[in-house]
Amino acid sequence: MSRLRFDVVQEAFKKKAVDVELPERRPSEYFGELVFNREKMHRYLDAKIYTALVNCIDNGEPLDRSTADGVAAGMKAWAMEHGVTHVTHWFQPLTEGTAEKHDSFMEYDGKGGMIECFDGKMLVQQEPDASSFPNGGIRATFEARGYPEWDPMSPVFIQDDTLCIPTVFISYTGEALDYKTPLKKALKAVCDAALPVCRLFDPKVGKVISYLGWEQEYFLVDEDLYATRPDLMLCGRTLMGHASSKSQQLDDHYFGAIPSRVAAFMRDIEIAGYKLGIPLKTRHNEAAPNQFELAPIYGEANLANDQNQQIMNVMNALARKHGFVVVFHEKPFDGINGSGKHNNWSLGTDTGVQLLAPGKDAMGNLQFITFFVNVLAAVQKHNAVLKASIASATNAHRLGGNEAPPAIVSAFLGRTMTDVLRKLLEVPSDTPIVIAGKHRKSLGLVEIPEIFLDNTDRNRTSPFAFTGNRFEFRAVGSSANCAGALTTLNAAVAEQLLQFKADVDKAMKKGAALNVAVMDTLKPLIASVIDTICFDGNGYSEEWQKEAARRGLDTEIRVPEMFKAFTAPDSVKLFTELGIYSEVELQARNEVKWEIYAKKVQIEARVLGRMAYNHIIPAALQYQTRLLDNIKLLKELYPSSFDRMASVEMGLVEEISSLVTELKTGVDAMVELRKIANNAPGEYETAARYYDVAQALVGLRSYIDRLEELVDDDLWPMPKYRELLFIN
Repeated sequence: MSRLRFDVVQEAFKKKAVDVELPERRPSEYFGELVFNREKMHRYLDAKIYTALVNCIDNGEPLDRSTADGVAAGMKAWAMEHGVTHVTHWFQPLTEGTAEKHDSFMEYDGKGGMIECFDGKMLVQQEPDASSFPNGGIRATFEARGYPEWDPMSPVFIQDDTLCIPTVFISYTGEALDYKTPLKKALKAVCDAALPVCRLFDPKVGKVISYLGWEQEYFLVDEDLYATRPDLMLCGRTLMGHASSKSQQLDDHYFGAIPSRVAAFMRDIEIAGYKLGIPLKTRHNEAAPNQFELAPIYGEANLANDQNQQIMNVMNALARKHGFVVVFHEKPFDGINGSGKHNNWSLGTDTGVQLLAPGKDAMGNLQFITFFVNVLAAVQKHNAVLKASIASATNAHRLGGNEAPPAIVSAFLGRTMTDVLRKLLEVPSDTPIVIAGKHRKSLGLVEIPEIFLDNTDRNRTSPFAFTGNRFEFRAVGSSANCAGALTTLNAAVAEQLLQFKADVDKAMKKGAALNVAVMDTLKPLIASVIDTICFDGNGYSEEWQKEAARRGLDTEIRVPEMFKAFTAPDSVKLFTELGIYSEVELQARNEVKWEIYAKKVQIEARVLGRMAYNHIIPAALQYQTRLLDNIKLLKELYPSSFDRMASVEMGLVEEISSLVTELKTGVDAMVELRKIANNAPGEYETAARYYDVAQALVGLRSYIDRLEELVDDDLWPMPKYRELLFIN
């Protein structure tokens, strides 16, 4: 092992857990203390201002300027008690991260001095440069204005010395330049569409809420080792590296004892998260070495998505304190599990009913089946755009590998619910749907098992799995903003529910009873989804690829092609009629997606090429020189038995020479592919050609990984997988 690499690895091994200063209070006592929640509103706002703000949050009523001034004054008083000196409008541009521009409270007081000032105008809106963020051509470079506008549904929070105001981000001409704006529109659309359907069963329902429970997977890498890997630093993943002799094949890391350094890091995350009102619940080792997961209690989707973005920022900041770097890339290490961000999605009402869980009586169960089937029908119709919503240059490495779902959207129901659906097709439409075990006679009834949560197994190859009272959209990548997938899913369900309600109304106008009208409308949907989107088998198998194509599901594997689904006629109709995206916004977002895809692959290609020339080839040639020196010495000392004695060295020299030649030739060819891609006429054409570059990287890696096996460990210039993955 080289001296530099040896020293870095030894330092990593020596690191111990950082002492954690645990709060003297219980988490429940400091939960939400850095959030301007309702308790703070009640304390810092007068009754009139408080009532107006709550009405805005709960019912979408607008705030006038005087009310906004009152809210700002209360926020300022609370924030300054916590030492806050700055304010920022915190938003989620199309970079997949968050953005913020900090302004101090300081203003001239008109008397030659300064005063802390924060009013309603500063609360509601700010104006950073919009042209510097990805916008797909909506904003030209010389048209710089963009506006973050306060989202009252997301609580204001404190980060260090800054008051953070969650906002949407729109252009001067009104187009969305972020993830939050379309998500909020999609959440309203699914509420508006689901509400009339719920009122068929319960007229008292006033609101339908979309819930999200995210599961954040991530890797930890020692920061010293990370700093010696240009590929990890610049690309977020290793572009080369032979598999460690021991990786995850023993399954001993999964749910194993959490290493002390990692446990200390996790405790710090939880403390920070609780103060921000994030209800973190679960922490554990994941399947791969140095892979971990945290997850909260589920919550309202808009807020839960904000909290996921917050906690990712917190994790990045706290990791350095513990000598780690957090890696959110979906596939940072070849040959072991990648990282996802499973989105557990469900719908509920303001009356406390979970719409994807069985009810208390036959009508409640019919309501459950109604939403269950309509969700499946929505996923069936829009499976291509749902896949496009989770596609990216980074997630492409994960889909279809190890624990990740394949690049075909299907739904796993489990045998129990599949049997329920099939039975519904066989019985008259007025047959009651009951919970098994609660009726003495079940003849003629459709039964849902009483212990319902345990009647759906897990299928880790399913991108969209039913898991008891929710659907788990497992294809979302660990680095992604959940809003992209949630916007598409909620929009698809909203469209389907609108059509369903219209069909039920037609049936009832013809004299059908409600339960009969509902079931008569559901049966064709059930027959269709069972034969198309529902699949409980092995999603990795070649047979499924062929079967999915036969069923008419989208089987595209090229990411640039996947994005085209957003501008397909059905997708344009879906998003524009619901008012979520305009056609211009859809095209712009595709331009952004193509641009980001091309740039990420371009960066990887540049990094790998330079690492090959500057690190790998020199190390290989240096080792080859050692071998040649040894061969020369053998020939001088043992001329008569040279051929026999030097056969191993000669073989190694020839293999290294061949691999180095192939590597250099391949890098040169890849450079030519990049030139072709860079000269392509548009964003799509560039991305499509960079897909070819991405495939070339795979071949180049194989030469390097073989060289890693051959070259003297003393000469290899960077930490290997066995060192990166087992330093805790």
